[in-house]
Amino acid sequence: MRVNSMAKDGQNEQPTTATNSSENSQPAPSPLPPPSPKFSDVLAFSGPAPERINGRIAMVGFVAALAVELSKGQDVFAQISHWVSVESKSKGVMTSDAELWNGRLAMLGLVAMAFTEYVKGGTPV
Repeated sequence: MRVNSMAKDGQNEQPTTATNSSENSQPAPSPLPPPSPKFSDVLAFSGPAPERINGRIAMVGFVAALAVELSKGQDVFAQISHWVSVESKSKGVMTSDAELWNGRLAMLGLVAMAFTEYVKGGTPV
C-alpha cells in the first residue's frame, strides 16, 4: 500500500510506504545469537575455524605447487611422485601388503554390517 504525505512549509511531496499488518503476516526474523567465544565452538565442524584453516593451507599448497612448477618445470603429479611411492620400506607386520589386506577386509566388514542392518532392520550388535 502506498501513501503520499503532504510536506509542510513549501517542501515537495515525498512518497512514503506504510504496511498493513493484515497483509504482511510473516513474523520478523529472530536476531542471530552472538558468536560463542568458546574454543570448542570455534573449532567445531560448523565453526568458522576449520574452513578458514583448511582454505589457508590449500592456498599455501597451491602457491607452493605453482612456484615449483614455474621454477623447475615439473607438473603437480611429477612433484607428488617424487615424495610418494607405492613400495613399502618397512619390514615385519606393517607392510604395504598388510595395509592392502586390512583395507579390503575393512571394506568387506562395512558392507556386511550395512547388509545385516538392512536385513534385521536395526543394528547388528
